[in-house]
Amino acid sequence: MGIKAALSRPLAAYTVHRYRQWQRQPVATQLALLRTLTRTAAGTAFGQAHDFGVIQTPADFAARVPIRDYEALKSYFDRVKAGAPAILWPGRPLYLAKTSGTTSGAKYIPITRASIGNHINGAKDALLHYVAATGRARFLDGKLIFLSGSPELERVGGIPTGRLSGIVNHHVPAYLRRNQLPSYATNCIEDWEAKLDAIVRETLGQPMTLISGIPPWVQMYFDRLTARTGRPVGEVFPNFDLFVSGGVSMEPYRARLLESIGRPVDSIELFPASEGFLAFQDQPGNPGLLLRLASGIFFEFVPAERFFEANPPRLTIAEVELGQQYAVVLTSNAGLWAYSLGDTVRFVDLYPHRVVVTGRIKHFLSAFGEHVIGEEVEAALREAVRQHPETEVTEFTVAPLVSGDPGQPSRHEWLVEFAQPPRDAASFAAALDTALRHRNTYYDDLRQGSILVPLQLTPLPAGAFQRYMKSVGKLGGQNKVPRLGNDRKLADGLRQFLTSVR
Repeated sequence: MGIKAALSRPLAAYTVHRYRQWQRQPVATQLALLRTLTRTAAGTAFGQAHDFGVIQTPADFAARVPIRDYEALKSYFDRVKAGAPAILWPGRPLYLAKTSGTTSGAKYIPITRASIGNHINGAKDALLHYVAATGRARFLDGKLIFLSGSPELERVGGIPTGRLSGIVNHHVPAYLRRNQLPSYATNCIEDWEAKLDAIVRETLGQPMTLISGIPPWVQMYFDRLTARTGRPVGEVFPNFDLFVSGGVSMEPYRARLLESIGRPVDSIELFPASEGFLAFQDQPGNPGLLLRLASGIFFEFVPAERFFEANPPRLTIAEVELGQQYAVVLTSNAGLWAYSLGDTVRFVDLYPHRVVVTGRIKHFLSAFGEHVIGEEVEAALREAVRQHPETEVTEFTVAPLVSGDPGQPSRHEWLVEFAQPPRDAASFAAALDTALRHRNTYYDDLRQGSILVPLQLTPLPAGAFQRYMKSVGKLGGQNKVPRLGNDRKLADGLRQFLTSVR
């Protein structure tokens, strides 16, 4: 065992002990944090406009600060971006994390001196919890790769600005940086495919022990390794022990990733976002992600089915229930106030509080009143693959297919890229349809009433999603394919793109 692995064990024990201290009092921890946040920001433009000086309780906070997303808070973010101080948080941010996804283009999320530790320590604490739980630390002595965005930063309003993963890359501890791949020059390559080729060249022959990234982009890396060597990744890197995933649920990709590796490896799932590092898998084998209740984020949870009401209920950590779907709302030391993150979660444990990420509040399918969410389509797909074990899925999305004829019923369309298609496509589609009916009673009611007919399965050619994402400038990095949508923007975009390149 190397010195890094040996030293990690007492540090892991200390980290777990520190977490357990606040886990004994999660409600008090969150209440104290809210008071600290509002007191600290009382003199900011936002704090003065929302009467922070009198806030003592979550009810006080909810009465004064409505839930808003980036667009609704854009006037404040624009002032921060212009370099004005004390707008959302005292002083000016250390960084702006640039990310996409809003109707007005890029988002610029502040990272403050107070909040930078939230991002830096999240992954570190996840790894130390893994060491404490398993006793396995050998991965720290080998080479580590974090598939991330470019670390090159521009200045916006005088503030260093770039992708979150690139910003965090500047804060990798020195003791790990010596082990880190790829090189800085390779990490700065903007074209994702050229960057992957360079990463393959740099990592081949290296003693890789940990690989981390968003699952679909890691799969691209694995595919190129295998194409180059003719061997599974587990043979290319015999010391590869640990896979760390984040950004999207690993479940839809798990089977193919493991097949590409060719042997079992341990895995840790993370819940990072540009707005904050929310949770991580602290127990191997337990899919629940431990919420970080003492890391500068005050959490509120809105029942997903009521999120779009004018004044939906806002629950604290003391009020959530197991098994319910909630939209996540954040207040943090980055200067985010009742900020709608856009993600939905379901609690699987209380005390300590663990969640699984179930989708996006805006990525749902309810064109006909069915209220289908990401977790349900992913589970339905896993069930269909279980019944057709020869099948391998690379990527998929689901969209409504509304009939243009008033006398004809409508349906869902599943656009699926198969690495290995089912032998019987009709049987696979029927299994999908049945599995979704079992998981969503609204969909089942619509099917029983013949308002919807059985889903349409549309197989896509190999590489369809990658080529389309590249065509719209969203290949690699932190970009993700939406699992489902309430419109046909992605589905029609895919179809039109594939037609145009034939």
